[in-house]
Amino acid sequence: MENRSGILLDSGTNEVEFLEFIMADTSFGINVLKVREIINPVGITKIPHSHPNVEGIIELRGEVLPVISLRKALSIEEESSYQEDKFIVAEFNGMKVILRVDHVTQIHRLSWSQMEKPASLNQGFEDHVTGVIKRQEKMILLVDVEKILFDIYPNVDGSVQGFTQAINPARTEKVIVLSEDSPMLRKLLQETMLAAGFEHLIFFENGKDAWTFFDEKVRHGEQKVDLLITDIEMPLMDGHHLTKKLKGDSALSTIPVIIFSSLITEHLYHKGEQVGANAQISKPQLSKLIQLMDEWLFA
Repeated sequence: MENRSGILLDSGTNEVEFLEFIMADTSFGINVLKVREIINPVGITKIPHSHPNVEGIIELRGEVLPVISLRKALSIEEESSYQEDKFIVAEFNGMKVILRVDHVTQIHRLSWSQMEKPASLNQGFEDHVTGVIKRQEKMILLVDVEKILFDIYPNVDGSVQGFTQAINPARTEKVIVLSEDSPMLRKLLQETMLAAGFEHLIFFENGKDAWTFFDEKVRHGEQKVDLLITDIEMPLMDGHHLTKKLKGDSALSTIPVIIFSSLITEHLYHKGEQVGANAQISKPQLSKLIQLMDEWLFA
C-alpha cells in the first residue's frame, strides 16, 4: 500500500483512487494518497482527558501516533459483522494518524467527474461526507477526514487571531478566488481572509465551477482575479486539473495559483509542481497561507 502513491496516475488527469472501507453496513472511501499502509490492530495506550474520538496512542516504527475511532467520529452504533478491525495509517494535514475502521475492502479508480456532491444524507453523516461515489451495486461515501481531525484539534493553526493588526491596506483591492468543497474549510477561509483584510472573495465548491468562471468571465475581462487558492480533492474537477487548465491557457496563465490541501506532503509535492502551481501549502496553515498570498500579490 505504501508504494501506491509513487505510481498513482499522472498529475492533472482529474483521476483519483479511493480505498473503500466498511463501517457497520455502510461503505466509505478515503483518497489512496492519504493512506500510507493498512495494519492489524495492536495494543493501544489510553490517554487521560483526551478527545472522546481518540482511543489512545500506539508506537509504529518509532513514531507515536493517535488512534482515531471513525465509529465514534461518525456516531455509528450498529454492531460490526467483521471479526477484526483494521488500522489505516493515514497522513494528511501535515499529520500522521491511525484511523480505526471495521473492514477494508478494495481500491476504486475513477474520475472526479464521477464524484457527486451529497444533496442530503439521512444517516447523520452530513457534516463528515464531501462526496458520493455511485457504483453499480452500492454507493461509497467519501469521508471528510479533515473535518474529523479539525473536530479533535480545532486550534491547529486555525485561529484568525493575529491578522487584525498591521494589515496591509492594499489587500482590500485584491480579488481572490477560492475553490474548496468543504463547508467547514470555506467558512474558516472566509473568516481568515476577512480578518486579514481581504474583502473581495469569490468562492466555488469545485474545480469545474471555478474553471467555468475563469473561462467565461475572467478570460473576457468581465472580472479581474489576482490570485487563485484551490484545494485538490473536489467533486467534478480536482485542483490539480484546474491548475493545469489555468496554466495551460495563455489568457489566464499569469494568474498565481496556491494549492491549499491536506495532500501537500513531501511525497506528493511534485504533483503540484508538474501542473504549474506557483506555491503549495498544507492545510490548515492559515497564517502561512496569508504570508504566501502577500508574497505573490505584492512581490
